[in-house]
Amino acid sequence: HLQLVESGGGSVQAGGSLSLSCVLSGDSSAINCMSWFRQTPGKEREKVVGLYPDEGNTNYTEAVKGRFTISQDKAKKTISLQMNSLKPEDTAMYYCAAAAVVPPTPSCINWGPSHFGYWGRGTQVTVSS
Repeated sequence: HLQLVESGGGSVQAGGSLSLSCVLSGDSSAINCMSWFRQTPGKEREKVVGLYPDEGNTNYTEAVKGRFTISQDKAKKTISLQMNSLKPEDTAMYYCAAAAVVPPTPSCINWGPSHFGYWGRGTQVTVSS
C-alpha cells in the first residue's frame, strides 16, 4: 500500500522561500511519474511541475518557471519542491501525486491530475503581500 506524505508548507511573506517534501512510503517500485499540483478554493487543481524520475525530465507550469525547482532523492524516496521568490498568487494547497505508467513514458510530465492514482493529503502554502 503506497502512501504519499507532504510536509514543509507554511506562511511566508512575498519574496520568501519554502521547501516542500513528499515522502513515498510502502511499495513504490512501480511509480515512474511524479508531480506537484496546487489548488485554491473554487478552482481546479493546477499542475505545478511534472517529473519523470528515471531520466530527470521535468515540465514546469509557466507561472513558476525560474522560481520553483523539483528534485528527487531516490534513496530516501523523497520528492522535493524548492519554491523561491514566492508571490501571493502562489498561495494554495500543494499536493504531491504519483503514477505507475504502463508503458513508461516521459510524456507523463505533461499529464493532468486525472492520470495520477496516488495522492498525498496536501500541505498549505500561504504567501502574504
